[in-house]
Amino acid sequence: MGGIGTIGIPGLILILLIALLIFGPKKLPQIGSAFGETLSAFKKSTNQIMDDVNLQDDEE
Repeated sequence: MGGIGTIGIPGLILILLIALLIFGPKKLPQIGSAFGETLSAFKKSTNQIMDDVNLQDDEE
């Protein structure tokens, strides 16, 4: 019955350590920053789409 919601703290630490080994300490902040920017853009687009849908619902 696992799933992504049941990773927990030890799983996150393990993922971080693997990422650190693969990418190295110099590249990890750049990857984190790029991921944050991508997530922010996705969230902004999602909010804009939801606002457009709500406007269409209000017009009907």
